[in-house]
Amino acid sequence: MKAFVFPGQGSQYCGMGRDLYERFPEAKALMDKADELLGFSITNIMFNGSEDELKQTRYTQLAIFLHSYAAATLLGRQGVEMAAGHSLGEYTALCFAGAISFDDAVRLVAKRGELMQNAGQQNPGTMAAIIGMADDALDALLQEAGAAGIVQAANFNSPGQIVISGDIDAVRKAVELAPSKGARMAKELVVSGAFHSPLMKPAEKELAETLDTIAIRDAEIPVCMNVVAKPVTSAPEIRANLISQLTSSVLWSQSVQAMVEAGVTEFVEVGPQKVLQGLIKRISKSAVCAGVDTADQVDAVRNPA
Repeated sequence: MKAFVFPGQGSQYCGMGRDLYERFPEAKALMDKADELLGFSITNIMFNGSEDELKQTRYTQLAIFLHSYAAATLLGRQGVEMAAGHSLGEYTALCFAGAISFDDAVRLVAKRGELMQNAGQQNPGTMAAIIGMADDALDALLQEAGAAGIVQAANFNSPGQIVISGDIDAVRKAVELAPSKGARMAKELVVSGAFHSPLMKPAEKELAETLDTIAIRDAEIPVCMNVVAKPVTSAPEIRANLISQLTSSVLWSQSVQAMVEAGVTEFVEVGPQKVLQGLIKRISKSAVCAGVDTADQVDAVRNPA
């Protein structure tokens, strides 16, 4: 069984998606439509923007969604029996699975990026990567660091690779304590907010209001969702999970394991970079991984030698 997986924030790069836009009329039409819906040129930021500009959450999320969805549209859904996405990538997966229309997804991703950036300014926080720590030791670490403020696991990326998120003092306390708890490495990340933590709460209400204006249909193929780490097709469940996702942990490692248990043997990362392929290989030694990012890679899949 084959699954498409879609990357999240951090996979952006300068010039992303330009070759898809220039080579494929279908990709150009999608990207031009996004510019029209947004009232500004996200494609100009993708193709010509600086790294700093592309790093702004309100642009990053749109750029990654658009690049990933354009590539997925060019590949088509034939032979793909499941989808998943890491954080933002879940929106791409749901659009690809037919649960959300492209026009609505563009508006929703734009709103999400804007709300998360604003929440990060309203409730300043940070995130850190903790490498090489057992889950039970992580619980003890978070409990101890929690004396300094809010801190929780934000992303279970792969066994031994966890990202934590919360108040600046609490996250820094966790980074300081981590080596004594068995971590091989602990490093604060350069981010604009404490994503997937209670500090994103201000964004949750507005995102729910935006979701209320958008038609969500049952997914045509199951999407293994971040909050529950299980395949979902039901529209009401999709809506509830998207709201919870802002403040809940991304159960990526558990989601990949659930997909493997459901029969997925081949994972194709569709979109910029190779982050998810690296994580999946660490989660499941038996999984076959590939990636489609560039126009040449799309061509190679569409026209195999």
